[in-house]
Amino acid sequence: MKIDWSRNDYSSIPYYLYHDESIYQEEMEKIFRGPCWSFVGFEAEIPKVGDFRTSWIGDTPIVVSRSDDGHVHAFINRCSHRGAQIVREPSGNAPQDHVCIYHRWCYSKSGELIGIPFKRGLKGEGGMPKDFDMKAASPKKLHLANFHGVLFVTFSDQSESIEDYLGEFGRSLIKRFMYKPIKILGYTRQMVNGNWKLYAENLRDTYHASLLHEFFVTYGVDRATQKGGVMMDERHRHNMNYAFASSDTQEDANKAYENISGVNLDRMRLSDGKLLKYIREFEDGMNLAAPTFFPNGIIVQINNSLACRQIRPKGPDSFEIFQTVFGYEDDSEEMSRHRLISANLVGPAGFVSMEDGEAIELVQKSTKNDLESHNIMEMGGRGEIKNLEHRVTETPVRGFWSYWAELMGVEAQDGVR
Repeated sequence: MKIDWSRNDYSSIPYYLYHDESIYQEEMEKIFRGPCWSFVGFEAEIPKVGDFRTSWIGDTPIVVSRSDDGHVHAFINRCSHRGAQIVREPSGNAPQDHVCIYHRWCYSKSGELIGIPFKRGLKGEGGMPKDFDMKAASPKKLHLANFHGVLFVTFSDQSESIEDYLGEFGRSLIKRFMYKPIKILGYTRQMVNGNWKLYAENLRDTYHASLLHEFFVTYGVDRATQKGGVMMDERHRHNMNYAFASSDTQEDANKAYENISGVNLDRMRLSDGKLLKYIREFEDGMNLAAPTFFPNGIIVQINNSLACRQIRPKGPDSFEIFQTVFGYEDDSEEMSRHRLISANLVGPAGFVSMEDGEAIELVQKSTKNDLESHNIMEMGGRGEIKNLEHRVTETPVRGFWSYWAELMGVEAQDGVR
C-alpha cells in the first residue's frame, strides 16, 4: 500500500483512509494485532481468583482472567473447536472453568483447553483422534502487562516492554492517576457510526472542546482562554491535553468568543451548581487532564469525574467507546456521589459526549463520496510536531498520524516525526 500524502508533516489527511476496508484490515494486523500495547482494563476489576472481564483488542474478542495461582492472564475469546465466543458475559466470576455453550468444550481460567465432551467417543465409536493435542489446540495466549494497576495486552512476541512503550511520559501520567487504590463506579458504552481514527483524533484535538461543547464554554469547564497546553512523548504516539480551572476571567472569555457564531457565554445559567463543583485533589492543580495512549486508551479527568475510555473498532465505519468510571477506595460516600454527578458530563447521554459522536458521524457521512480529497490539519502550524503551552492546535493529531504511518509502513517521504 502506498499513500499519496499531500504534505510530509501529516497536516493533510486523505479522506479514503477513514473508509477503505483493506486499510482497516491492515490496521487490525499491523497495529492492534501488531507490536502495540492496547489498554484493556484495570486490575481493580478482577481482584479475586476466578474474576474475569471480556474486552476487545481492535476487533478481536479477548478474556482477561485471574487464575487459581492469583496471576492475571489474557487469551482470545474464541473456542478452538468451531470458533464460538467462549465467555459471553462482560464480567463476573468463574469459580470453576469457562465453558463454550456450543459443544461444551471447557477452558481453564488461564485459557487452556482442559475438557472435551465425548473426547473418547461413545461405545467405542467416534471421539477425537488419539494424537489430538489439547494444549496445542488452546486459544492463543496474549502478553499481559500490569503497570500500576492499569492492564495492557499485546499480541506480539517482539513488543518492547510496557515501560519502554509508555516511556517516562506515559509512565508519569499513569502514576498521576493511580497514586492510590481505585474503585470502580460503573460503565458506559456508546456506539458511533464513524471510523475509529476519527475518535483518536478527537481525543488529541483539544481546541474543538472550547467550540463544539457549549456546556464547557458557557460554564468555564474548558475554554481556550484558560491556561493549559498539549504534551507528547518523544515519538508522539501518546499525548496529554490539560487545563487549569479559573485561570481566565469571564471578561477574557467574552472577548475571545464574541465574534464566534453560535457561541453566547451569557445565554444560560445553571439552577443547580453541583455539577460544576470542583474539589482540588491532584498536586498539579489541573481540573482537566486527558492523556491518550496509542492506539486505544485514554484516561480522562474533568473536574472530579475520573474515567478511562477504550476504543473498540467494529469495521471501517463503526466503533464502540467503552468507558470505565472510577474513584478511589478511600473516597467518602459523599465524594463518590460527587464523582457520579460530575460523570454526567460524559458518556452516551452526557452534556458533552453526545456532541463528539454527532460530529464524528457528520465527518464519516460527508466524506465517503469524495475519497480523493484531503482534510486540513493546520491549526497550530505546519512542520515540526512539538509540545505547546496552549491548546489552539491540532499538532498532537499530526503526531498520531505520524506514528500510524510508521506502523503501517506508509510514512511520507522525509516525513516529520
